[in-house]
Amino acid sequence: MPISRPAVSRHLRLLKDAALVTERAEGTRRLYRLQAEGVAAVRDYLETVWGEAAARFRLAADNSSSHHRADKR
Repeated sequence: MPISRPAVSRHLRLLKDAALVTERAEGTRRLYRLQAEGVAAVRDYLETVWGEAAARFRLAADNSSSHHRADKR
């Protein structure tokens, strides 16, 4: 990977602090696993944000195209 080990460790620590991953020691290694609940919460949040943005975009596009059609008349 084109990222340093310390950078990977920092990212994993942030994910762990955010409860998105769990950590398990196995000898000298640390194994990380995604937390389904944390990932689901992020997915729900993103769907809410992007869902609202998509609805606003659709409304703006519909208004723009109907306004454009009215100008051609």
